[in-house]
Amino acid sequence: MGDTDDKVKSEALQIIAQHSHNLPALVVFDLDYTLWPFYCEYEEDDMPYLYPQALPILHALKQNGISMAVASRSPTSDVAKSFLQTLGISSFFVTQEIFSSWTHKTEHFQRIHATIGVPFTSMLFFDDEDRNIHAVSKMGVTSILVGNGVNLGALRQGLSEFARKSASTSRRV
Repeated sequence: MGDTDDKVKSEALQIIAQHSHNLPALVVFDLDYTLWPFYCEYEEDDMPYLYPQALPILHALKQNGISMAVASRSPTSDVAKSFLQTLGISSFFVTQEIFSSWTHKTEHFQRIHATIGVPFTSMLFFDDEDRNIHAVSKMGVTSILVGNGVNLGALRQGLSEFARKSASTSRRV
């Protein structure tokens, strides 16, 4: 990682440390327009790239032992998986649910839950589509709409919202 990436990772680590008392067990990412700024309808030999702050944030989450997963409705799962491999981040994710669906990602989250057993209320999700955010939020997942990909602002908002929801849930118990 370069100097800019190191600075972003350092800031991401600080944001995570500020919420260390209440972190999600799993952070789930969409791919298209969330981790990377395009639809993966390209050919497998195209060179993919991430949003500028995405990789250092992934590294910071990994360094803190926070599990990560992918939930993507991409109709080209082979291309998406190839891009994850090419970018060297495929191993960051404990599960990758990448398939075309009309269910606004609810099926993706059902599969993630069945695969790794993390409760929906212990998940944080980043996506660029409002319809996915609304549908997945109804399942109990803290869901954050990103406008320009995953960045430090989205991470801060996501961890703050997760902590707030977790605190209000624990007060009710």
